[in-house]
This record gives sequence, structure tokens and C-alpha cells, in this order.
Amino acid sequence: MKAISILSISALAVIVAGFLKAKQSALATGKRYSWKENIVTTVFWIGERPAGNNPVPNRVSSWDKNWTRSYGGFDDPNPAHRRNYIPVNFTPRQNPFYCALPYNDKAATGHRPEAPRVVPWFTEAYRGPGVSTCKDRWVAIRKRNRTAYAQWEDAGPFRTDYWQYVFGNERPKPNLNKGAGLDVSPAVRDYLGLNETDVTDWRFVEFSEVPRGPWSTSRLHPQIAKPF
Repeated sequence: MKAISILSISALAVIVAGFLKAKQSALATGKRYSWKENIVTTVFWIGERPAGNNPVPNRVSSWDKNWTRSYGGFDDPNPAHRRNYIPVNFTPRQNPFYCALPYNDKAATGHRPEAPRVVPWFTEAYRGPGVSTCKDRWVAIRKRNRTAYAQWEDAGPFRTDYWQYVFGNERPKPNLNKGAGLDVSPAVRDYLGLNETDVTDWRFVEFSEVPRGPWSTSRLHPQIAKPF
């Protein structure tokens, strides 16, 4: 009996230790990236032509020279031409929930010199000098009591070097779009009910934190839907 009791106590101790470790890990994950609040947010889309306060065409991205082709076409922002968060005339080959932040970790060759130091996940995400460690990273975007999950697919608005804001504690600098620090896709706009210029909160999230939603529909992008 004594041996069984000791064994049971040992097993219980292992279970409790495992539970505490898992709880600590979950808490650490939740605290790893804090919310950036009250960020002016604007809408952009794949295939957007330069005009007004948007001097750069969005048929290419900082990480994809054939972004429109890779996506499958023009991500028409007109609500009358969209249904279920996607354009009515084609099914995107990539996640329609995408966003842009004003930092690009890539340089002409390799990565920016500060990238290994400022990108929190650089070491774990590194896949060689030709691959961005920021592309496809998940971002939670919140408006009131509703949260969308999008993938980081371009650098902007306006700047591509502002790591002090993206990964640090600085606020977005003044720019032509009222100090915008985040660009979101029409799908994010529609899910959150945003105006063309609005204010949201955002933070980076781990893939394990992303819940099932329209951003994880296998019909649209099976490569990211399988783990759900």
C-alpha cells in the first residue's frame, strides 16, 4: 500500500507540475505581445493603384513582386462587389484577411542589420537570407468588442523602417493619413465594421492563439487552415 501511495503522490506531483508549466506558458504567450491602442487605421487592398494619399501601387508588396497574381486578382474593396469577405468574381488563393505595418525586415540582400535584435521571433522564424521573418505573421485587430485576425503581408503605411513603433513603445509618426500606423484589407474592414479611416487596437499573436473564423477557411487558404 505504501509503495502505491508514494507512486500516486509522485504521479500527482508530475501532473500538477505539468499543469502549472502549461499555465505559465499560456500566461507568458498572452503577455508576450501587448496591445497597441488607439492606432489610426486605414484600408488598402491588393491591386490598388496609386492615388491621393497612396503614392505606392499595391500590385506588388514588400515581399512579393507578383502580389496581385499570387492572390488571384484585384481585391475589389467595393462592398457591392464582395460577399462573405471576398470579391464575388474570384476566390482568393491567399488569406483575404491581411494587413500592413511600417516595417520591412528585408534589405536588398539579407536582412536589415537591426532585424535580429528587434524582431522578437527572428531566431525561431529565420529560414535564410532571402526569406522575410515578418511575412505571414498573425496580428489581432480589435474594434470595441470585436476582434479580427489578419496576416502581415506588406510594409506600410508610408514607412518601412519604423521598428521603434512596430516592436517598441513609440507611437506612429504624423503622416498624410492622420498618423496612420496600420493598413487593413477590405475583409478586415468589413468584419470589424470600420470606416475608411478609423481607430483600432492591434497586437501580434502566436498561431496557437488564432481562433477559427473567416480568416481560417480552408476553401480560401488550405495551407493555414489545417491546424485548426
